[in-house]
Amino acid sequence: MLDLDGTLVDTLGDFEVALAAMLRQLGRAPLPREAVACMIGKGSEHLVELALQATRAAHAPEADAALFDQAWQLYQEAYGRINGRHSAVYPGVVDGLKALKALGLPLAVLTNKPQAYARELVAAKRLDGYFEHVFGGDSFARKKPDPLPLVQTCLALGTPVGRTLMIGDSSNDALAARAAGCPVVLVSYGYNHGQPVGEVDADGCFDRLDDLAAALAPTTA
Repeated sequence: MLDLDGTLVDTLGDFEVALAAMLRQLGRAPLPREAVACMIGKGSEHLVELALQATRAAHAPEADAALFDQAWQLYQEAYGRINGRHSAVYPGVVDGLKALKALGLPLAVLTNKPQAYARELVAAKRLDGYFEHVFGGDSFARKKPDPLPLVQTCLALGTPVGRTLMIGDSSNDALAARAAGCPVVLVSYGYNHGQPVGEVDADGCFDRLDDLAAALAPTTA
């Protein structure tokens, strides 16, 4: 199981542009890129909520609850227009996916991004041929870090939970894996809510996906 944003594809530019469009339509200033990077990982609804919190006037905190539905609609429209246009596949991802498939491992994308956007992005970056499934934050009743999406993805793959690896970039992925009973490794280049990924409880950390794939390959005596 592989996370998408921050693991397979650097989508920070997409989030930055879509949020900026939303905020401008609400009469608010865009957020700096560094701030957006710290907000990624818990689903698009959470991202919009944090953006509203970060840009609201100090004297009007109660306004955000009433504003969310409008902001959410504006964000979805903006993101739908630019999905994938300001993003890039990370170095080592394509070679890593090829190597994982060569090992005979069934693969699934498991992200908190809405499923329609996730499928569109994976196809746009020509990664769809590597995956049996692409699951999003609205594919199941709860999102990561809840373990439910991981358990359900294992069922879809037909693999035991305890022998199905979660590959992500943040504590969100690690917490979900630990709760589900899955092994988990993280990549070092993702977002992780602005915190050092080395501090997260995981079974390993890799700088590139192809390095991870090489580590998983059986050795010959």
